[in-house]
Amino acid sequence: MEDLNPHMSHMADESMVRTLDAQARAIWPQEIELIRRYALDGEMDILDAGCGTGEGASRFAGLFPQARVLGVDVLDQSLALARSRYAHLAPRLRFESRSVFDLGLPDGSFDLTACRHVVHSIPHAERVYAELARVTRRGGRLHLIPEDYGMLHFQRGALDPREFWHEVPDRFGQATGTDLFIGRNTYGILVGLGLHDITIDYVVVDTLRVPRETFAEILTAWRDGYADAAAAHSRFSREEAVAYFDHMIANIRDPRGYAAWMVPVVSARVP
Repeated sequence: MEDLNPHMSHMADESMVRTLDAQARAIWPQEIELIRRYALDGEMDILDAGCGTGEGASRFAGLFPQARVLGVDVLDQSLALARSRYAHLAPRLRFESRSVFDLGLPDGSFDLTACRHVVHSIPHAERVYAELARVTRRGGRLHLIPEDYGMLHFQRGALDPREFWHEVPDRFGQATGTDLFIGRNTYGILVGLGLHDITIDYVVVDTLRVPRETFAEILTAWRDGYADAAAAHSRFSREEAVAYFDHMIANIRDPRGYAAWMVPVVSARVP
């Protein structure tokens, strides 16, 4: 049977809790302005598919105080942490165990359906996007953050991070049947599904727009969670993979350094 969650061990690692927290702090201040363009207000239903530990779902609940928000994920420990952290928002915000491949929810249930930082870690993005569109009402919106690991930029030094990002995501993706460049491929999938009003914007996580230490926390968590995988699926040893991450972290922390991560934010309307 095909493994629909090949990154499961990485998603369940404690480093992912740190990753999701730091990414939310880095990305949300810019992301929120894109969400406001949807002109949503009042009572509505929002789905956060692949909600992890609840950073996005809780922020949607805060942004739309009359909305009912459902966060779903397949990791029980992440859902337990989300319920504990955001108990003060219940019952308006709730969390359930459901798969993004088969949500088990009625057609047209949600006014806004979000899926953030998920599709790079699972196969068959087209199936997931179709399922998200199915549970979104006509005229409703999909809000997606499909990561793309060709959109990370760091300065060269003793090491050239371009070598790392050119090889590791490609090899890791091949080994796990996932697309770590799904950000650039999402537009075509959504067109093929017949969705309308597709937009692609970018949150720029860089050393000018985001506190350096927040940006560094993201790379530190990635290093702790993925150095072994990089070594297993590329020509780099674990020590070399750690050295590349340490180089990038130092670049971010250098007061005279510049680094950037371009994060695609994709929206589409369900006709």
